[in-house]
Parts: sequence; structure tokens; C-alpha cells
Amino acid sequence: MLRRSIIVVAGALALTLGGHRLLPELGGFTPVLESLLPWLGVAIPILLICALATRSWQVIFATLLPAIVWGLMFGPTLLRSPPGGPSDLSVATLNVGAANADSAEAVRSVSKGRDLVAVQELTAGGPAAEILSERFPHHYRIATVGLWSRFPIVEARKADIGLDWARALRAVVATPKGRLTVYVMHLASARPGQTAQRDETLAYARRMIDKDGSARLLLLGDLNTATTDRKRSGLVPPLSDAQQEAGTGFGFTWPAAFPVTRPDHILYRGLTATGAGVERAAGSDHRAAFASLRLTSQKPD
Repeated sequence: MLRRSIIVVAGALALTLGGHRLLPELGGFTPVLESLLPWLGVAIPILLICALATRSWQVIFATLLPAIVWGLMFGPTLLRSPPGGPSDLSVATLNVGAANADSAEAVRSVSKGRDLVAVQELTAGGPAAEILSERFPHHYRIATVGLWSRFPIVEARKADIGLDWARALRAVVATPKGRLTVYVMHLASARPGQTAQRDETLAYARRMIDKDGSARLLLLGDLNTATTDRKRSGLVPPLSDAQQEAGTGFGFTWPAAFPVTRPDHILYRGLTATGAGVERAAGSDHRAAFASLRLTSQKPD
């Protein structure tokens, strides 16, 4: 019975890992499962220990199947090295946390050395925006999201992501190597059985990106969509992911104390990522995501 149980569980685990996109959404449960997909690997050593106890080579080989699938899926992520090289832009995004009493310290540390900083869950009258405005000469804010820049912001407006309240913006930044279109978004939340609104905001974001003819585009923010979530495939591609292209490891950002998934992203086109990572932000339940990017010289749009 133990041997059969281990074989069945190992087979189911391998199928879930390798075929998760074929599973029905089950009322929004499956996308949440996909957000935690790398953590299914924790079950593999437990299965292997149980298999060794059976002293059956058949059972041991069965437990190696999910290990191989997991390794093929996530091994390159763990072994990847940042490409490095020269960069023109250092950017960061942070969900500072609406109830964060240390928001000033959070943005003070995250913004150090950055050219662009995107922030979500800003509060009216909170110190985070004031600290950032002291550090950066240019900014644009709408409701709870904002962008601070070392370079001039020549255009800025609200971006519609299908919500009744403002949680996204579009700005054009004039860098020394030409204009860069920057979106800052905080998409709707996703919870087990409650992903419909998040999916709708993702669809709005994709249509917006498709219609935007900017040669160089950057999307920063809390997208409430993990790297392994099937719904994120609506954005990547056509955009590239800085963490996947130039980061080390999974780059989990939430929850801050012990991150298990990555809802915060730096996505782009028309640029090259040279490095990426995450860092703690005082008081926030998210860690900040940051990246270094290289821009090719071009005439202004």
C-alpha cells in the first residue's frame, strides 16, 4: 500500500508540475496554485525518503520523475547568472503598504541610487511621497500610485485598467538616450476563487500595451500575478521580465518576512536588462523589486 501510494503521489506531482496549464481553473483556484508552483518541489525529498524506506527501486525511480520535471522547469532559474555589462537606468518598484508606519524609511532605502521609482499603496498625506519628492526633481502621482524620476517627465496621465478607482498611470520620461514610456500599475488582487477582477485588469493592461506604439516601454508595479501564473502569459511575451532575464533565483517579493511568490514585476520592451533582484523595505509586506537596464541610443519619439 505504501509503495503504491508513493508512486501515485509522485505521478500526480509530476503531472501537476509539467501539465499545470492544462488543468481547469476550478473557480480561480488553479492560478493561485500556479503562483506557488516552485514550492511543490518541497514534497520531492519527502517522497524520496519514504521511497528509500520501501527499499524498492521501482518506487525510488518513480519519485525521481517529479524531481526531473521540477529540475527542468526551475533549474535554469536557480543556475542563471546576471548578464552584467553597462546600464543606463536603475529602476525599482515597491508596494509600500497602506498601513506601513515606516513608509518613509522604506522609500528612503529603496530609492537610493535609483533613476526611476514606482510606488503603490501610497496614502494621502503620508510621508513616503514627501521623501521621494525631496530626492527626485520630477514625479507624477495619481491616487495611490506614483512615479518619481531623476529625468524630466514630459507626459503623464491616468491609465485605465478597468477599475472604479485609479490604480495605474502612464508617463513618458526624457532620458539622455531618448524617451521611455513608463507604466505604473497596481492590478486587482487575486485570491482562491477570486481571480476574475484581477484577470480583467490584466486584459486591460495587455490591450494597453498592444496599442502603445512606444519603441521603449517599461511596466512597473504590483501586478498580483506570479511569474508561474498562467494569466501572466498575457504580458510575457510580448514584454520581457527583468528578473527572468537578469536576476538570480526566483526573486520572490511577498510576503516580505518569508516570500513565497512574486506579484511585483519589472517588465519591458526595447531595452536590455543587465541585473535584477529584490530588497527589503521597512514595514512593507512586500519586498521591492529592482533592475538595471540598458537603453540603445535613438532619436526622441
